Formats: sequence, structure tokens, C-alpha cells
Amino acid sequence: MANSLSSGRGRNPGVLRGWNVQPVLPRPSTAQPTFLHHNGAPRGPGLSLPPSQPVLVIASGNPHKVAEITAMLAAADLEVRRQPKDLEIEETGLTYAENARLKASTVAALTGCWSLADDSGLEVDALDGRPGLHSARYAPTDHERIHRLLRELGDSLYRGGVFVSAMALADPSGAVVLESEGICRGLILREPSGHGGGYDPIFHVREAGCSYAAMGEHLRSRLGSRGKAARAMAPDLKRLLGLD
Repeated sequence: MANSLSSGRGRNPGVLRGWNVQPVLPRPSTAQPTFLHHNGAPRGPGLSLPPSQPVLVIASGNPHKVAEITAMLAAADLEVRRQPKDLEIEETGLTYAENARLKASTVAALTGCWSLADDSGLEVDALDGRPGLHSARYAPTDHERIHRLLRELGDSLYRGGVFVSAMALADPSGAVVLESEGICRGLILREPSGHGGGYDPIFHVREAGCSYAAMGEHLRSRLGSRGKAARAMAPDLKRLLGLD
């Protein structure tokens, strides 16, 4: 299931760590962002694209997430950048959508560019929806997070779960102008299969016939929660950035 809507909500600058800035002011960051080709390969500032090409900053410090979103945007005629290095935004929202808005708004206001943010989580039926919003903070590392979840689930025969992804797009002033959501249902495996970030190696997607970690870019775009959210947002994102 995926849906898209426009939003007139204002900025929520969030809580920044390690930055001596006033995040409510939409001014460029002093840090030098990393520039990406459409395929995600770094390139130097001296090779910047024509100024007429829209710039979109991915509001995430997670390299797996940045790579996945960048791959989904490969066909779009825009310049994709990572958020400023060492920027941390405390996720204080009570929903995935609130956290996505918070991250997109803060990064857009700091960089003066369009910003796209995602907040995702794994909800396991037998664990009453855990880890949910706390998916990234369930344990210090991916390995420990997977180990904890499998330990809590134990030998339960009820292993259904869902990946949920909420996306938000903020304009250069920091105002959130577009949102979408995508979900991907699956089963929790008893042991990891494939190599990937987060809970991907233990999440089996029936339609793909493999774990989330083993899915290629095409399957992630078609079946994955983040892919569904991105596709739901794509028409309005293109319109807003003048890519039609």
C-alpha cells in the first residue's frame, strides 16, 4: 500500500548534535557535502553539473539508505548529494512520518537545497509491532539488533512482519511539501540470508522468493517499502523540481 499527499506543514528543525548552528535559519552548511553521480559514485566539486540541474540532498547518514535512494533516482535528471558530514538529527517524532518530516526540513534549511528524507522500521506481529520506531536503536550494531530480535521471537510459528517507510520532501526553505508511505510484508527468517544492512538479511519477501538483502535494485524498487514510497512520490516530486 502506498499513498502520496501534499503538505503545508512548517519546519521542525529538530535537535542537532555537534553543530554550533541555529537550524531554524535556512542557510547553507559550512561542511562540504559529498557529490554523487546518478550511480552513487563520488565526484569532486570541480566537476559539478550545470547550475540549471536541480540539487536534491538525501537527509540520511546511513550509507545503505543513501545508496538505495540514489539508485531509485538514477533516471531523474538531478544532482543527488549526501547530507553534510557529522550532522546528527535526533528523531523525536512519534511516527515514521513525523521523523521523515523532521529530517527533511532540517537538512533543507541547513543546506538551502531540496531535501528528501526517509524514516523506516520493521514491525513484527508476534512482538506487538516491535522494534518499530526504535528499529535503528534496538541495539548498537546491525548484528546485535538481528540477534536480539531473533532471540525475542524465539521458536514462534507466527513470524509475519512488515517494513514501513515514510518519505518527506522539503523545499529549500525547509517547508515540507510532499509525503508518501510504502509497506512491504514478509516473514522473519530463523537465520540471516544474504548480505545487507539493518534487518534485511532476516526478512523474507514472498513475492521475491528471497530475503530483502538478496533482492536486486529492480525488486527493491518494485516490492520494497522504500521503493513503493518513492514511486508514490515520483510524479509530484518531478513536478515540484521541474523535471517534467
